[in-house]
Amino acid sequence: MGKIIPIKGKVTYLDIPVEKVLDSAKDQLEDVVLLGWHKKGGHLYFASTFADCGEMLWLLEHAKNALMKMGKDE
Repeated sequence: MGKIIPIKGKVTYLDIPVEKVLDSAKDQLEDVVLLGWHKKGGHLYFASTFADCGEMLWLLEHAKNALMKMGKDE
């Protein structure tokens, strides 16, 4: 595998290892919603630091909106 160099704010076309994403985020984030696929069975993994489901959903929708806008400004 070649060396992966994360570029902040840019869309990448290569998958990034879970460890790299989590390591780079853990010192930057105050709260988090984490989604992913379990290694065994492929079922959804979901965890969050939020106790308030409304706030969690707002963050997910905000992220969805940002994701849908990616690439449109380029």
